[in-house]
Amino acid sequence: MADQPSTTSIADFEKSLNDLEQLVRDLEQGELSLEQSLSAFERGVKLTRTCQQALKSAEQRIEQLVQLEDGGLQTKPFTPDDTL
Repeated sequence: MADQPSTTSIADFEKSLNDLEQLVRDLEQGELSLEQSLSAFERGVKLTRTCQQALKSAEQRIEQLVQLEDGGLQTKPFTPDDTL
């Protein structure tokens, strides 16, 4: 069950990205009314934020792996003030 949140994040990212790509196609066709275009743009901003959050979460998980001098890997807890 510990893997469920990350799986959900990946699924959310995939769905949000697909939805965002469809919105872009719809907007590029130029057949939406101004109101529909504004609504699609607003939805696109929300989807972009969802994608950014999912990517940030994935980045934090990756940063928890630290390369050791002997070539092995060691995990460490992520802390937001860690720097690369």
